[in-house]
Amino acid sequence: MGTVSTRVPEDLEEELETYLDEKRVDRSTGVRKLLGEALEEWRREQALEALSDGTLSFTKAAELAGMSVWDFARLAKDEDVVWIADDHIEDDLEAF
Repeated sequence: MGTVSTRVPEDLEEELETYLDEKRVDRSTGVRKLLGEALEEWRREQALEALSDGTLSFTKAAELAGMSVWDFARLAKDEDVVWIADDHIEDDLEAF
């Protein structure tokens, strides 16, 4: 496992301490959890953007997001992302 070290502003550190107290976890566990959640959200945003831009097929975007196609379809719907494009329909159909 790698090590990440960073400096944060005092207000962010105070908020982190509140989070750690509320969740009753140690600093390393809490930071790992928060970082993991933030990166998961970032992957989903990247996948939705690539889908919307037409640079990835629906299936590949779901893979990038780390989600099942059904969950990703729900996410795309919730975010009002239009994902049906003629040039990717064949790719998506072949994936099933």
